[in-house]
Amino acid sequence: MDPVFIVSLACLGAAVGFAAGLLGIGGGMILVPFLTFLLALYSVPEQFVVHAAIATSMTTIIFTSISSMRAHHAKGAIRWGIVAALAPGMIVGGLVSGGAVFSYLSGAWLSLIFGVFVMYSGVKMLSGKPPVASRSMPGKVVTAGVGVGIGFASGLLGAGGGFLSVPFMTRSNVAVHNAVATSAALGFFIAVANSAGYIYSGFREVAGQPGMLGYIYWPALIVLSAMSVLTAPYGARCAHRLPVIVLKRVFACLLFALAGYMLFQAYKTF
Repeated sequence: MDPVFIVSLACLGAAVGFAAGLLGIGGGMILVPFLTFLLALYSVPEQFVVHAAIATSMTTIIFTSISSMRAHHAKGAIRWGIVAALAPGMIVGGLVSGGAVFSYLSGAWLSLIFGVFVMYSGVKMLSGKPPVASRSMPGKVVTAGVGVGIGFASGLLGAGGGFLSVPFMTRSNVAVHNAVATSAALGFFIAVANSAGYIYSGFREVAGQPGMLGYIYWPALIVLSAMSVLTAPYGARCAHRLPVIVLKRVFACLLFALAGYMLFQAYKTF
């Protein structure tokens, strides 16, 4: 790989790992826009760029989430009961999304879906009303259904689900620090399911393309994962020091910026 490409990926991986630990977002929401730009410049054919960016982004979450999860678990912040309720549905949704639907959508449509979902999440996080005091997590069936939806949406966006699972949990009166920590743990299950789907659905489509395993661009995966695993614990430590309102504002502003970029990419392509 080009040395500039490697350095760019290393810096990106470090930033994404820190953000994953801080915000519980798995890092995919940051990675997709930047990878879309970098992969188009250095290595991947145009028709596969967005697919490769999303798939590679999601797969890095396997490694980032483990590092982030360990740091949050050490603080006793993960609500493992919620993980057990949401994870099975997320796995089902991820397999359907990454293994089937993903390969049928064009890069323009994936960019548009990414931008709209992320913009909506930012608005809800920034301007959402305080949750009803008596509200709590719904029953197991409803929670599992929500998990399917989050896993499915995450597969189309290359994100660990934090953009949906964190607002869902905080709306149910889960403290934001616990919601961020729990989301970091849930990202692992989403990433494994969707990554398996991306390999399956893209195996024939990208056959013969250098560096591609299904839709995953594995050289970038190695560099990004190595750096993000190193920095995720530092983000997790900061998450337990910052006030709730600061976390929400940082999360929302980040989502707005990334959504705007991907909506612009969709506009250019259509």
